[in-house]
This record gives sequence, C-alpha cells and structure tokens, in this order.
Amino acid sequence: MNSTINSKIIKIMNCILPVLMAFFVGGIVIAAIGENPFEVYWVLISKALLSLTGFQNTLHYAGPMILTGLAIAITFKANIYNMGVEGSLLAGGFVAGILGAQLAGIPAIPLKFICLAAAAIFGMVYALISALLKVKFRANEMVITMMMNYALAKVLEYLATTVFRDTGNGYVCTPIVGDNAMFARIFSKSRLTLFFVIVILVLVIMFIVMKKSRLGYEVTAMGKNFEFAEATGMHVGKTIIKIMLISGALAGIAGGGWMLEDQYRYTLTFSANPGLGWDGMLIALLGSHDPIGILIAAIFYAALKTGADSINMYANVPKEIISLIQALIVLFLAVKFIHEKFSFRRSAKKVKEA
Repeated sequence: MNSTINSKIIKIMNCILPVLMAFFVGGIVIAAIGENPFEVYWVLISKALLSLTGFQNTLHYAGPMILTGLAIAITFKANIYNMGVEGSLLAGGFVAGILGAQLAGIPAIPLKFICLAAAAIFGMVYALISALLKVKFRANEMVITMMMNYALAKVLEYLATTVFRDTGNGYVCTPIVGDNAMFARIFSKSRLTLFFVIVILVLVIMFIVMKKSRLGYEVTAMGKNFEFAEATGMHVGKTIIKIMLISGALAGIAGGGWMLEDQYRYTLTFSANPGLGWDGMLIALLGSHDPIGILIAAIFYAALKTGADSINMYANVPKEIISLIQALIVLFLAVKFIHEKFSFRRSAKKVKEA
C-alpha cells in the first residue's frame, strides 16, 4: 500500500518539478530583459486563471487539448506510439467544417451531432490505417503515423485550395459553417461554449474506460509487457486496433469541436503551430497519462496560451517567453528527477560500504 502511494507521489513530483524548473529558467530570462519575473508571472496567473472571463477563455482553449491528451494517453500507456493524433484532428475538423457548411439548413442539435459523429468516424478511419499496418505487417507505428500526418495535411490543403475552396475569400479556406452548426458562446464576454460540456462528458467516460474497464486493464498490461499480455490470453492485435480507434475518435471530435466552436472554416493554419494534436502529447506527458492529470495539465497549458497576450499587453516582455517556457517543460519532462526505485536508505548504505 505504501509503495503504491509513494509511486503516485513520485509521479506527481516528476510532473511538477519540470514545470517549476521551466518557470525558474524563464524567470532568469525575464530578469535578464530587465523585468520583474514575479510581476510577469502574476499577470499571467491573474489574467488567465483568476479573472472570470480569462478563466472561461482558458477552459475554451483547454477543451480540444483535453481530448487530444486523452487520445495520446490511451495509446502511449499501452506502449503504442501514435503520432497521428494531429492527423485525426485535422481530418475531423475538415469534415465537420464541410458538413457544417453544406447541411446548414438542418436544425441545430441534429446538425451538431452529425458533424461531430462524422468527425469521430473520419478520425477513426485515419487511425485505423496505421493500426492495421502495425498489427498485420509489424510496421513501426511511430514512423507511419508521423509520415501520414504530412501526407494528410497536403491532401487537405489540395481539397481546401480546389474542390472545397470558398472563392469569395482572398486566402485559402473552406466555406464558413452555418449558424446552426456553430456552438454558441455561453457568456457574451468569453469564448467558452457548450462544447466544453461535451469534453467533460467524454473525459468522464474515458476515466471509466481507463480505470474501471477490462480494456483499461489490457492497456496497462500491454504497457508493462507485451509478451506477458499475450501470455495471459489477451489478443494484443485486437486491443491495438481498439485503442487506436478510440484515439482517432477522440482526436476527430477535438477537431470537429474546434471547428464548430472557434474556427468555423478550414484554413491552412486550422490547428495553429505546433498543433493541437502535438499539444496533446505534452499534456498527456504532463498529466502522467491519467484522465484527471490530463484535465489539470490541459487547463494549465491553456492558461499559458491565454496569458501570453496579457503578458505582451501588461508587461514589457514579448509573449514568446511563453513558447520558451513550454519548450523548457518538454525538455525537463524528459528527465526523471526522482526515480521510483530511489531510496535514501539504500543510497546511504552504498556510501557506507564504499
């Protein structure tokens, strides 16, 4: 019992320490610019988390990242390195945008359901290709999914430029989705929509799947040892396909929701830079592949994005400092500051024997 508690504490510390280290190094850079790091960080926290409108905007940006974080977590926890979450998100967003524009006359609730369902299906189909190549031909899923992202981006760029282009605009984009397809804002002063409620429902479902279901047990078993999982009678191939389909559906819904609540049309910068799918990878790592941890990590990460503009407005510090902090978090996450097998008593004994 104590070892389980200690293991959880160590995991939490290995997530908190990289953040603290990143902010510490970021503070040194801010001080070198000639600004007070504490004042800059206070602007970041107060505008993104302590302000009611700012916190609502933070939740708005956290929504799709929660879903992409879950999409990454369920595969990475099984030692399946699915780098195609960004692709599933783009596919889901694109099809949701096209249907939202073409079926604009359908009533609001059915239209939103159709768009999100189609986004999930296209995200699943995209993920299924990699899953079948992994299971049937033992292909390296990391290479396949990463290369497919670039291929899909080019295909969608072609479709947005030619077949589905909105010729009334001076830049490359698809037609704007109809009003019935859009998620209306809950509050007039913030960007938060009812899509966040859907995100929380999905989060609860995924918590049950990952923590209480047989599939969750199989994912954990695969993550610890593939051979052991097969020895216990588990059909690893089928499980890989299942979790890849779930991952694709989650990312597809994230893309569809982002389209219907924020972007409203597909552009070449739909997922921004580096992309909501790639953001999900950092969030999954920061949240230790745990649904609750992912929720907290996504809100924290979204707060950095929300607060970046405030830093630029209220302090003489470029908002790129946030990009630096995000990069440092990724760097420090690669370091295990506290190992689970670490023991002060064991270390002291070795020193004494020496």
